[in-house]
Amino acid sequence: MKNYMFLEKINKLSIFLIILVFLNACGNNFFRGADARKVSPDPRERVKKNLEEGKGFRLNDVVKKGAGRGGNFEFASSNELWKASLDIIEFMPLTSANYSGGIIITDWYSNNTNPNETIKITIRFLSNEIRSDAIDINVFYKKCDREYKCVVQKNNENIESELRREILKKATIYQKQTKAKNKSFYPGVKMGKD
Repeated sequence: MKNYMFLEKINKLSIFLIILVFLNACGNNFFRGADARKVSPDPRERVKKNLEEGKGFRLNDVVKKGAGRGGNFEFASSNELWKASLDIIEFMPLTSANYSGGIIITDWYSNNTNPNETIKITIRFLSNEIRSDAIDINVFYKKCDREYKCVVQKNNENIESELRREILKKATIYQKQTKAKNKSFYPGVKMGKD
């Protein structure tokens, strides 16, 4: 019984010390009142001013910062358009594949038949929906002569339209597979647009 009383006193004392430390951190301004002539009567203005001066916080900001600290995980494997794009250009080395930024950039690629001509592809995702205007594809050609003087050109609409067609075709197949899998996993439940 004596140990319990002792622990209770220690807990109360530690809580008091913590409160005292927090009050001390506020500085001397905590105990002084505010000058009513300098403080706006509108609470929204006061909140805005305090936030600008770093004197307050919003719970929403804390939640956002906490979520960002551990990483914002977006799973590209559930996006059929993204998966299809990566599958179609899988033979090319990638420079960047940023799902949250919505862009895939390949490195310069050359087949063995003509090493002086290389190709680079960028795919920007404008929407997650499977439609022709959901992706913006740019194809760049680099042609070098024997002295390694290179010329880079854009606009090969044949390859761009062929890539778009193949990506959309594969994405549609993935979407159908996902719907079929979901229907078998959740029988009797209507999933999305059928």
